Amino acid sequence: MPNSSSMTVFLLLESADTQDLQLLHFWLFLGIYLAALLGNSLIITAVACDHCLHTPMYFFLLNLALLDLGTISTTVPKSMANSLWDTRAISHPGCAAQVFLFTFLMSAELYLLTVMAYDRYVAICKPLHYGTLLGSRACVHMAAAAWGSGILHAVLHTANTFSLPLCQGNAVDQFFCEVPQILKLSCSDAYLREVAVLVVSACLTFGCFVFIVLSYGQIFRAVLRIPSEQGRHKAFSTCLPHLAVASLFVSTGLFAYLKPPSISFPSLELVLAVLYSVVPPAMNPLIYSMRNHEIKDALRKLMTGYFQKQ
Repeated sequence: MPNSSSMTVFLLLESADTQDLQLLHFWLFLGIYLAALLGNSLIITAVACDHCLHTPMYFFLLNLALLDLGTISTTVPKSMANSLWDTRAISHPGCAAQVFLFTFLMSAELYLLTVMAYDRYVAICKPLHYGTLLGSRACVHMAAAAWGSGILHAVLHTANTFSLPLCQGNAVDQFFCEVPQILKLSCSDAYLREVAVLVVSACLTFGCFVFIVLSYGQIFRAVLRIPSEQGRHKAFSTCLPHLAVASLFVSTGLFAYLKPPSISFPSLELVLAVLYSVVPPAMNPLIYSMRNHEIKDALRKLMTGYFQKQ
């Protein structure tokens, strides 16, 4: 009964049976990864360089883009490399690093989405108090709390998971290392401690999601009272994408981490993992900038200034 720390290598889920399908997997993930890198980098550059975007909403959006870059860079490059070189291996330190970074970034993103819901609630429902409740210091404190909470969660889950004795081999049924897949390799009476921690984390996650939904319930009530159709359209265009992203992120993540073993199918788990780990980082830049004229104007000014210097 080896301890997880005594494992020198773990085996990730094989991407495909044939070389052609492995190459297809590589090119598909490469396209998604490059789109996520480009989109999130553009948002970070636009918010950082345009003083008109130095507001709480865009400050939190910049933090979200940073987290999305980290999340997709933690999982996708290793999967692409394995497909390209026809291997499944990941070292023990690499697996532990993936678990730590992925847990940290996902937890921090959830808390940041909660903060962003609060930001939109104050902006629309209590506009006269917006400057007081969401001053620059308060924004920095809330963002720091999201990042710090993510680190605490990651340390707790990684230490618990990689202290477990393993008796089910070293094959991880996922394209990256994550807590539920490592738990499957542990002994039946040893993983209950980490399961209890996961349940507590799931309760916190559900609590954040309830707060987000209630916040948007209040927002939609306030928006429907706006007499201007243009005002209602602008409010809905900024809030509905955020709610959609949060719903996809939380629902798929909770189901993947808490579903009973009896409905554990590799294809289902792969689809769920892609939905909560790959799709949001790639789609967030598109969702948050597609109908955002301020982001578009900032990027247009940056591009114009760049080409004028050439």
